Amino acid sequence: MFTQIERPTERPPGVGGIISDFGLLYASNGFIGWLFAVTGPVAIILAVGSNGGLSESEIASWIFGVFFFNGVITLLFSGLYRQPLVFFWTIPGTVLVGQSLTHLTFPEVVGAFYATGLLMLVLGASGWVKRVMQFVPMPIVMGMVAGVFLRFGLELVRAVFADTIIVGPMVAIWLILSAIPRLGRRFPPIIGALVVGASMTVLFSRFDATATLQFELIRPVIQTPVWSLAAMIELVVPLAITVLVVQNGQGFAVLGAAGHTPPINAVTMACGIGSVISAAVGGVSSCLTGPTNAIVVSSGERGRHYSAAMFVGGLALVFGLLAPTFTRLLLVSPKSLVMALAGLAMLRVLQTAFVTAFKERFSFGALLAFLVSVADVPLLNIGAAFWGLLSGVAISLLLERSDFTAETKS
Repeated sequence: MFTQIERPTERPPGVGGIISDFGLLYASNGFIGWLFAVTGPVAIILAVGSNGGLSESEIASWIFGVFFFNGVITLLFSGLYRQPLVFFWTIPGTVLVGQSLTHLTFPEVVGAFYATGLLMLVLGASGWVKRVMQFVPMPIVMGMVAGVFLRFGLELVRAVFADTIIVGPMVAIWLILSAIPRLGRRFPPIIGALVVGASMTVLFSRFDATATLQFELIRPVIQTPVWSLAAMIELVVPLAITVLVVQNGQGFAVLGAAGHTPPINAVTMACGIGSVISAAVGGVSSCLTGPTNAIVVSSGERGRHYSAAMFVGGLALVFGLLAPTFTRLLLVSPKSLVMALAGLAMLRVLQTAFVTAFKERFSFGALLAFLVSVADVPLLNIGAAFWGLLSGVAISLLLERSDFTAETKS
């Protein structure tokens, strides 16, 4: 079964080789990539966890899991394969979990995390992952993703009107940095939004003055899973698709464009292992990240990119260990700041989802997947995202059979 796992094409570098390949440019790219991960994406976890009724310690444990364990995998795989392979967590999957927590308990969701991890482990070890990635048409997947993500865009707009003094400047600096690519590459827009939002919060004394801030190491909350058939049906397949098709697909594309050849089966297996381990402390499924890997390979020599990825992994370990400190810092911030960060982080992803869903083939199936997901009406105690995927594929099989034929030939 494990014969499908790709072997490294080069010998792993020793400590001396890593130090030699590292440098200021790679440290800078690694730091910016890590900083991107700890801004908007962490705000999404906080928003989902808070709205889902999780305690501060449970949210901190979730953040610890997705940073610390994925940091370990990043260090191991980037060094072993001598390629930039940064692992974090599925953002679309996190948003799916937010929907599920409206009618499922967190232990039931954690049970689905375990099952998803085991599924990906099998798919990676068997080499079946490429077939699975082709099974559900990408436009229908992205129609579902657009439907799930839409509320973050809407909440961003609401935050602008509800708390203009904080969110207005955040949106303004995000637009400026996005409109000037040279500036945006040096100072990513989402990081600019965080700096400006935090500055406005301090300037207008909008922090919760009753909260005490101090450095604190993580004390993970071990989650006991509950094996719920409804949670398995609702979450396992959509979660696996967000990892394998949406997140990993993006990561493979980014790395391939930079001249790397990421090991697809080995990466999938690593995602499965990371997902199972992270689930023990309440962390959502692991994935090969797109945005952070894109930052890591944005400049420098291809053969040295791995050193920047390993730097990201090291920073992730530290951030995970100090997760309670950063979680409390975000929780004492205005809710509008967190929602604005989450919304701004999602805008480009939401745009990509719409473009992919409605550009060419399977557009009607994608539309139905989008509408069912937006409606967010559970059926048989199974969430809307699953039904969105199912109904999208079904309607395309009925009305867009020519698209399936064209997809097979291309």
